[in-house]
Amino acid sequence: MKNFVFISPNFPANYQMFCRELKANGLRVLGIGDCPYDGLTQALRESLTEYYKVGSLENYDEVYRAVAYFISRYGRIDWLESNNEYWLTHDAMLRTDFRITSGWQTEDLRRIRYKSGMKEYYRRAGIPAARWHIVDDFDGCMAFIRDTGWPVIAKPDDGVGASDTHKLTCEEDLRAFLAGKRPEVSYIMEEFITGRTISYDAILDSNGDPLFETGNVTPMPIMDIVNNQDNTLFYILKDLPDDVRAFGRAAAKSFGVRSRFVHFEFFRLTCDQPMGRAGDVVALEVNMRPSGGYSPDMMNFANSTDVYKIWADMIAFDRSTKPEGEHYYCAFAGRRDKKHFALSHEALCAKYAEQLRMVERTPEALSGAMSDQMYLAVFPTEEEMFAYFDDVSREA
Repeated sequence: MKNFVFISPNFPANYQMFCRELKANGLRVLGIGDCPYDGLTQALRESLTEYYKVGSLENYDEVYRAVAYFISRYGRIDWLESNNEYWLTHDAMLRTDFRITSGWQTEDLRRIRYKSGMKEYYRRAGIPAARWHIVDDFDGCMAFIRDTGWPVIAKPDDGVGASDTHKLTCEEDLRAFLAGKRPEVSYIMEEFITGRTISYDAILDSNGDPLFETGNVTPMPIMDIVNNQDNTLFYILKDLPDDVRAFGRAAAKSFGVRSRFVHFEFFRLTCDQPMGRAGDVVALEVNMRPSGGYSPDMMNFANSTDVYKIWADMIAFDRSTKPEGEHYYCAFAGRRDKKHFALSHEALCAKYAEQLRMVERTPEALSGAMSDQMYLAVFPTEEEMFAYFDDVSREA
């Protein structure tokens, strides 16, 4: 029996589905987390052979000892994974330290975590990307900006999501950013791209070939949603465009991705720019894990399938046994509690009772990017979906 160590199997809550499907495929699933055992759901407890509670998942030594304990009890670990961007570095360190070869190692982190390290692999794949500069001093940044023009984006070179991301429009902004940035963090500066975020999401087998593919569109930049505390709107595409599919597959091959669930982000340009014409696709960043939050559930609703099972089938059998059904647009709409809306919660739920698939309060850890109250709904056409978005976000 193969041993799979799952880091933080209880958060996000839907990740317990990965554990359920691993167990169903005959793997021994061993969990490590900082949640007390009594705090795990009954379904998750039934999926785990054993659970090791640590005081903090941030404490590498504690997690290291947990893996060592599992090895002493169950033998060699075949897989170790969190499917979570936040723990990607620790996952790689643990695999390297315990010689678990079924995933990224520490030597791989430069190209899969650091935005500056990704640029070379985009170039090899023939995918355009924004010009960039590692932030140094005012003069160095201004030399870069004289080539690109204002505005520019500054963000941590090794960062998660849109946190600590800054749009700089003038010298005053640059001076304020340089004065206030965290001294221990390396920042990358990139030319500003005017476009909409579109993703390539896939489950890839051991050859890097897709077992499942889809994508999502975020009409408003996540940076603006987080910084301005706007409502959150995005959707899973009914069908993945051919150009995004081609670039996604090329990026997977260039980065050497195998046996993983990935979320690659691109921009579709909305006007002509130095790196391409309106409508072209250019690189943003790669994420070597599933799209966050409710996205796996949305993929299921949009494709009438089960990505948790497809992923577990990839782990156990290196193939998929789960077919797709009818395709839809699956729309995520998140409302901020501080706003007042034309349609009340009750009225919205009544109007879209047939289309809604999930209605929940967003966990506090996710609410910064995904708002406070979420609604998932499916639609056969874009027109119906955009009318829904208007109903959800229209304020009184």
